Amino acid sequence: MNEPVLEATDLRKDYVGGDGAPIHVLTGVQLTVSPGEFVAIIGASGSGKSTLLHLLGALDDPSGGDVTLAGQRYAELSPAELAALRNRQIGFVFQFHHLLRDFTALENVMMPLLIAGAGAAEAGRRARAVLETMGLGERLLHRPGQLSGGEQQRVAVARALAPEPALLLADEPSGNLDPANAERLHGLLAGVSRDHGRALVVVTHNRALADLADRVLALHEGVLALPRGDEVMAP
Repeated sequence: MNEPVLEATDLRKDYVGGDGAPIHVLTGVQLTVSPGEFVAIIGASGSGKSTLLHLLGALDDPSGGDVTLAGQRYAELSPAELAALRNRQIGFVFQFHHLLRDFTALENVMMPLLIAGAGAAEAGRRARAVLETMGLGERLLHRPGQLSGGEQQRVAVARALAPEPALLLADEPSGNLDPANAERLHGLLAGVSRDHGRALVVVTHNRALADLADRVLALHEGVLALPRGDEVMAP
């Protein structure tokens, strides 16, 4: 049996409210994700889903608990080591693509590879290959403003996948797309875990995307659990 790619143990996150009282957003999240597994996380707005994703992706520090990715505990890493792990082992896809508008699709996807130290020729080869898998082989030299919304988001997915991360995290990845483009993106994301063995954790309100997952968990009152019958999702 494969070792887990991602493990979150008793993960907690607190904030201080305007009145000085603590706000307990996450109160004890437990999560294990295996290679090639697709986990969808649902929950009401404001339940802490994005906060959880930020902790899993080492974009924020927990108030308690720990995260382990590919055998490395975040709590044991220096800031520089954590940044290196994040850059090489985690891919992020957000609701808005955040592409660099003055760069082509190819250059946008090359960027994380160049930052990680790849040579220009190698970065270009790998970026081209992953864009082709996203159906964008003829759009390599187009800038974001010359691409449709669906194409822009597929470039963002390609950028996240180019470094071949162990874990892909997606926060409402189709929330800004029309139904046809959303359906295409959903299929591509499911293929990332099914065909390429990537661990995938997606926060979504979209029922069609959640239905493609191997597991669906709901974040409720600060913990992850199986969805209740009254969990509401968009069709």
